[in-house]
Amino acid sequence: MELRLRGLTRLDPLAVPLPHGTEVTTRVDRLLGDRRIPQGAVGRVVGSAGAELDVMLIGIGVVRYRRDELVPRKAGQVRHAERRSAAWDALRPAVVLEAVVGSRAWGLASEGSDTDRRGVFALPFPWTTGLAEPPTDLVSTDGSASYWEIEKAIRQALRADPNTLELLFVRTAEPRDEIGAWLLAARESFVSSAIYGSFGRYALSQLKRLSQAHRLAEHRERVLDWLADEPSLSLDDVARKLAAISPRAAPTEADRELQAKEYVKQLYRSLHDQGLLPARDFASLAAFAREGRTAIDPARDLRPKNAYNLVRLIATAIRWLRDGEVDLVVQGDLREALLAIKTGAWPLDRTIELAESMTPELEAARLATKLPPHPDVPRADALLRRVREEVARRHLSAEPGPLGKDAPPAPVAVWDAGDPGPARGSAEGKDEG
Repeated sequence: MELRLRGLTRLDPLAVPLPHGTEVTTRVDRLLGDRRIPQGAVGRVVGSAGAELDVMLIGIGVVRYRRDELVPRKAGQVRHAERRSAAWDALRPAVVLEAVVGSRAWGLASEGSDTDRRGVFALPFPWTTGLAEPPTDLVSTDGSASYWEIEKAIRQALRADPNTLELLFVRTAEPRDEIGAWLLAARESFVSSAIYGSFGRYALSQLKRLSQAHRLAEHRERVLDWLADEPSLSLDDVARKLAAISPRAAPTEADRELQAKEYVKQLYRSLHDQGLLPARDFASLAAFAREGRTAIDPARDLRPKNAYNLVRLIATAIRWLRDGEVDLVVQGDLREALLAIKTGAWPLDRTIELAESMTPELEAARLATKLPPHPDVPRADALLRRVREEVARRHLSAEPGPLGKDAPPAPVAVWDAGDPGPARGSAEGKDEG
């Protein structure tokens, strides 16, 4: 048996929202300069501009389309997009805590910085009592605002999740309901020395990826130029050419060529992960080089935004572990350094050196911290029970408001024989790609 909030046959692939990240197929031909992009090209939504959407097309780059020129690539995505939009419309009034986060909250915003919002919502009582599994996330279509269901937020905070703890401790956090005020009042119960791992060690692990991505970018254009100029080159040929110019040390010439070959493999894997290659293989890389690459997007890990946030997380972990409290607004020399990283004024090598230089201070803060080794789970449990009881009280007493008599109707699980969906026996509400 399959339980669904709505039958797929009631959804219109041309009308459902296409959130950022949705895989889509184009319905029209398009000219990009002298190049014709045929109908049926596959890509992923990466941005929006009014009624138009920016799509990263495999092997091409970012191209703009109207909404009616795109359809979701998979049936499950139609259902997911419709469900996500319906949940946003129904439960947005049930948000109990909200904050501006990102660069505007950290004191690192520039004139063109986005305004990102994050928060927590509570589920009206009827949404928690039926067969249909309720949503645990609300996300706006453009991805700039996201909210967690309160139980999910509490569980994440107990794990010292950086995004959740920053939401609770940022200056811009504002309760929209008494329940949100309760959550803020209990925020210290979530703090523990686990911040060392979730903030500091996590950021250092990303530093390793950043270093690898930096190495990938070093010779990327050179490799692509070789493949464009000499289409007959094999993977071994390119590896030999690269080994001849690479400054990296190796015990033998064979080892040097092996390193170069692994580099080329990492390169085409990275470009595939960005959606620029249809497959993770050398043939796709060679075809990409020959067909033109003016729309190539920098590797995600090389973007200054990722680099400066990595350093910010390490600095936050040090201060929180060392001082027992934290102000998430960055100031002083660190702020100037982070702004330089963000704008690309600092070379990546210098950013990596800065992050690595902070490691001893991070370790010292861990050893000296007075933060408790574990969060206060009983207090968090009592908070969640109090919230559940309060939501039930508002419902049963028909109190005015989105958690009482004005709550949106709860979704109803219905039989749906028109969509193959996930494995038999599943309940609706689980997101599908």
